[in-house]
Amino acid sequence: MARKWKRLAAMNRKRIIFPTVTEGHFVVYTTNQRRFVVPLAYLSNGIFRELLRMAEEEYGLPSYGPITLPCDSVLMEYAVSFIRRHADSKRQLMVALTLNFP
Repeated sequence: MARKWKRLAAMNRKRIIFPTVTEGHFVVYTTNQRRFVVPLAYLSNGIFRELLRMAEEEYGLPSYGPITLPCDSVLMEYAVSFIRRHADSKRQLMVALTLNFP
């Protein structure tokens, strides 16, 4: 019985606890492993949809685990600033991509 409790206690110590995300948001990661908590409303934006499409082409659809976007944190911050200003242009995203990937 004591061994069973010790084993259970050891399993609980190894458990990884992820920070919670507030309702109406989801998490994406960039290629340099920076974590972004993004509002669900961004899914309706063309720039963000294009980033997700590019992630699907690059990495496939994850069945379990985080969504990783094929950009670094600088480009993600740039895209988020566009989205916050209500910009919805693939042209602007392509300009950002060409600046990010010489």
